[in-house]
Order: sequence, then C-alpha cells, then structure tokens
Amino acid sequence: MNELHISQTQVHKLLCAKNPDAALLFLYLSAGNDPAQAEQSLGLSHTRISCAMATLRQLGLWEEKRNTPVFSGERPQYTEQDVYLAMDADKGFQSLYGEVQRVLGRNLNTEELKILLGFIRYLGLPAEVISVLVCYCKERSRAMGKLRNPSLRTIEKEAYFWAEQGIDTLEEAVAFIQNQNLRRSQLGKLMELLQIRGRNLTPGEEKYAKAWLDMGFEDGVLALAYERTCLNTGGLSWAYMNKILTRWHEAGLYTLEQVASGEKKPVPKGGSGKLGQAELTAFQKVLKEG
Repeated sequence: MNELHISQTQVHKLLCAKNPDAALLFLYLSAGNDPAQAEQSLGLSHTRISCAMATLRQLGLWEEKRNTPVFSGERPQYTEQDVYLAMDADKGFQSLYGEVQRVLGRNLNTEELKILLGFIRYLGLPAEVISVLVCYCKERSRAMGKLRNPSLRTIEKEAYFWAEQGIDTLEEAVAFIQNQNLRRSQLGKLMELLQIRGRNLTPGEEKYAKAWLDMGFEDGVLALAYERTCLNTGGLSWAYMNKILTRWHEAGLYTLEQVASGEKKPVPKGGSGKLGQAELTAFQKVLKEG
C-alpha cells in the first residue's frame, strides 16, 4: 500500500468545507485509486460522488481536465425574431423563461429574454442550471437585505462567472452554492465575533475576513487574535489582526492548544508536514459526519 501524504493546507481546506463525502473522496484519490471506481469502492451514489468531485475541484484539491470556454468581446446581439422563434420552437427555452418569471415574480420583457437566450446559446449553460442560478441570485439578494429581486443584468454577471468557472452541471451548481452558503455563515459568525452589526463588510474588510477563513483557524483562535488586537490597539485594527493571524498561519498554529504551546516551527505550504492531534481529530470527525 502506498504511503499517503496529506498537507495541513489540504486538511484545513477540507475541514472548512465540512463535506464528509469530499473528504472521503479526497483520501481515496490521494491514495492513487481510480476515480472511475469511486462509486463502487466507496459505496456512494453517482450524485454524491459528482457533488464531492465538484467540491474538490472548486477547493483546488482535484485537477480535472475540463474544456472551460473562454469568452471574448460582447455577447451576440440576439433579435426579437430569435426570441420569438425560441419561444415557439424550443421547449427547453419555453420552460425556462416561464420558470424564471415565476421565481422573479414578474414578466420578462424582450430585452431580458434576449439576455436569457444568451445564457443558453452563448454561455452554453443548461436550462436546469440556469434555473438554479436565478434562484441562487434571488436568495443572495435577500441575504444582502435587498427587497427587490435581482435584474437580469445582475444575473447575467453571475452567469458569466459560472460559465467561466465550469459550473455547468447540477452537481457543480449544488457544490458551489453549498460552499457559498457555508462561507456566508462563516462570515456571519466572524462578524459577530468582531462585534460588527447592522452593516455589511466593506470590500477591503471582506478580503481580510475571507483570507482568515481560508487559513482554517478554529473559532477560538480568531477570538484570541481579536482580543489581542483590541488590547494592543484599543479596538479592531484589520491590518494588526491580520499580522497576528498571518504569523500563526505561517507557523502552523491553527488551534488554541497550538498557540498556547508556542509552536514556532513553520509548516511548508502544500508540503507533507505531519498533522497535529487537533487537526487529525477534527478531520476524523468530518469523515464521520453526514
């Protein structure tokens, strides 16, 4: 049996994803097993394997050869005739625009139908993925405190992002949305810890916050860094707190136990450094969940 090497960086990504299927599949693939045999070997359904594979790909833990389209210039200019023909002859488009109108709670005008047609013909997104995309954009708008549903122009920007990222199957869409919902929940917890209430993070603040979450610290470590920041600066200083967390990250200190013990030896990013007992216990917990 080949020796299995997993870096702390990889483990922290899997812990943050909180996806037992993805963690199990990652171990299976890292051991050199055949991806085509994963369903049978792991006893998981095709849907669960597909979602787990999508999660690993989006986490950067599995490189899968995919023909991701490259879009240049503006989208083709569709005419009213193109829309009418699609509405008349394309059953998939008929069902899609009806579903989008239902989700958004209003009738789409001709210009909006042209945009919707471009999602299928230019971006190459399947109708079922577009339906999920529209629901996701609506829910994201609600989570941001907006009362109005998103416009087709706003949804179009997200559609381009999905197409460019290869999110073109239901499994990819589900994995992406799960990751985004988890990240939103994590950001909410971090904002509460930092006593930020009644407003959204600025772009600069959100960049710091997402970077800290990606590092994979446990909540207690983030709380400790915030406490030290306030004691030394008199309040929340994003740059100061970032220096603390970056130093701990570079030293491989991700738990309160590790910080307390004063471990200073850096763990090379992406390397095969040994995992501490805290990380091993947390990783085993993820595998047992679900």
